[in-house]
Amino acid sequence: MESARARDRLNTIIMYVILTVMAFIMLVPFAWMVLTAVKTNQEAISVDPFYIFPASGWHWNNFATVWTSYNFLILYKNTLLMIFFRVVCACLTATMAGYAFGRLKFPGKTLMFSLVLIQMMVPGQIFIIPQYLMVSKMGMLNTTFGLVFPGIVTAFGTYLLKTGYQGLPRDLEEAASIDGCNIGQQFLLIMMPLTRSSMVSLGIFTAVFAFKDLMWPMIVNTNALTTTLSAALSKMVGQYSSDYPAMMAAATLAVLPMVVIYVIFQKQFVEGIATSGGKL
Repeated sequence: MESARARDRLNTIIMYVILTVMAFIMLVPFAWMVLTAVKTNQEAISVDPFYIFPASGWHWNNFATVWTSYNFLILYKNTLLMIFFRVVCACLTATMAGYAFGRLKFPGKTLMFSLVLIQMMVPGQIFIIPQYLMVSKMGMLNTTFGLVFPGIVTAFGTYLLKTGYQGLPRDLEEAASIDGCNIGQQFLLIMMPLTRSSMVSLGIFTAVFAFKDLMWPMIVNTNALTTTLSAALSKMVGQYSSDYPAMMAAATLAVLPMVVIYVIFQKQFVEGIATSGGKL
């Protein structure tokens, strides 16, 4: 008995040591980014691997410079609006399409779902040109709608919600039908609330992918007043030289919205990832 307890304690200690080391390794790039943001450019490009902390003082003015130069309030607004509307549209369209594919019977269901799967299999870059032409013909370039347009529907979300609906028992719909509920009432009042975890997972993935999206905002919104954080950061890289402290200061400011969102919705993040079995 004592040997078993000792072995369990040893396994627990080893596990915590491994997790602590992994957490430290994951935090190193973030810490390096913040430390580079308060250095001079000469200190930032030093090849000395032990030159970690700034020797000439902490240059917090790098943050003030990029804040005013790139108008971060507008970048925050554009990025958060894009994330919000993409999450709303993705959850709305995916839950309806997922319910139709997962619970209803209609002609052409197999063929239509096969098209959804094909869309998941091909690279997303294939759709950039036709999507750009559609947005351009509608006169929606340099608008929030242009940023949101590719995320109005999502093949991944449809598949995820279809799987969630298929996992629910048929008895629920039969009982609701006996009580006089039509298909719409069954969907809104009974089935959709039961797929909350899948919708949370989809919302998390959609928000993260929208925040990281670079190519589409650079193409569809070229105006500095309508672009997003990722597109604005990419324009800071110079052709012949780069101000690395300013770039790291801007990157630090750029990640703050997602850090705040994670802190607020930490429980939902963990629940969604654990339920879907996916990774970001």
